[in-house]
Amino acid sequence: MVNTSIPSGFESIADEMREAHERVTARLRADGYMLQEYPAFDAPGDPHGRAAARAHPMQGILKYHGLADWQWRTAFLPSISVTNDAAYSETLVEFDPDLAADEAELNGAPATGRELQRIQQTLNAVRALAHMSSSARVRSRNVVKGGKAGKGLGTSASGSAALATAALAAAFGPEILQNTRAVTCVSRLLAGSGCRSAAGGVALWLSYPGISHEDSFAIRLDQKGELRDMRLITIPLDSRIGLKTEQAHYDAPRSAWFRHWMRTRPDEIFRAIDAVHAGDWLTLAQQAELDSIALHAVTMTGGNEQKIFAWEPENITLFRMCDDLRAEGISVYFSTDTGPTMVLMLHRDHVATVAARTRSLGFDCVEGNIAPGAHVMQISDFATTQA
Repeated sequence: MVNTSIPSGFESIADEMREAHERVTARLRADGYMLQEYPAFDAPGDPHGRAAARAHPMQGILKYHGLADWQWRTAFLPSISVTNDAAYSETLVEFDPDLAADEAELNGAPATGRELQRIQQTLNAVRALAHMSSSARVRSRNVVKGGKAGKGLGTSASGSAALATAALAAAFGPEILQNTRAVTCVSRLLAGSGCRSAAGGVALWLSYPGISHEDSFAIRLDQKGELRDMRLITIPLDSRIGLKTEQAHYDAPRSAWFRHWMRTRPDEIFRAIDAVHAGDWLTLAQQAELDSIALHAVTMTGGNEQKIFAWEPENITLFRMCDDLRAEGISVYFSTDTGPTMVLMLHRDHVATVAARTRSLGFDCVEGNIAPGAHVMQISDFATTQA
């Protein structure tokens, strides 16, 4: 097991969150979820392996900010999200012993600096598991329906999941992907939420300060199509302040509200699990809206001088639109993660009405569904979509 760190000042609450983690995992087992064992990785990997993968971004329901361990990208608290087919990331990984150093291309441009370092953290983890030293060529791109991503859509999560899935499949073959625990753990290493993108659907990421790397994984909760009535409408919005998610992760734990947010999370997790079993998309949507407000309250109160105001004026218009629609009898709830981009959660019967109202206010929107988890794709198909 690889141990992760507990930030100074969080030792006591780390014990509380570990106990809550044990209650959550006990509940999952009692409900019949299979919590796989982390594989041994005894056999060496293929130093010439190649694979491509696709993953979808996620939208937070019970969200997170703040990294308890920045190297292993573990969170202070567990979180839940839903994958969104409004966009996807595709990534090709090619290991080559003759390559002098890792090379990466993102959306047609070379990755350098911090971008390349984050990619290499995932590649290094896979190389360590595979007992090999081959450098790798990585090509990745994001595709957004309608062409506009905005800030806060979650493509860093889908990119992280696609990279990990492709790298593991290249090193060990597609059979390794049957162990979703390993896949989601490695998918966490570029962007924490990548583990939930890898799991797909409504996914729970287990985490607390000091959790081991192998125990901080994600599991899909809606494994029987319980949320077939739920739909997503994505409204891409740009950030005028050039918002950086890394800064939000740094600021959030300094908020006076952060520990309260941590302590309320276990009960919310149990409520979300109950809602999934009941096919109760409405409760999940209500949770997503309330926790969007909590997330931004925490982020906005993390600094005395430079406060992160991540919403834009357009968000207020859309928040009020949701209130107006609910007053008219249409249940629709908003969700925002890091940034202003919004995802509306609603019943399938109201998609046309809500999309029309959104567009009447001058906003672009993409109508979508819950997306699957990360999966391999044919390399020939990757080459075709890249053309």
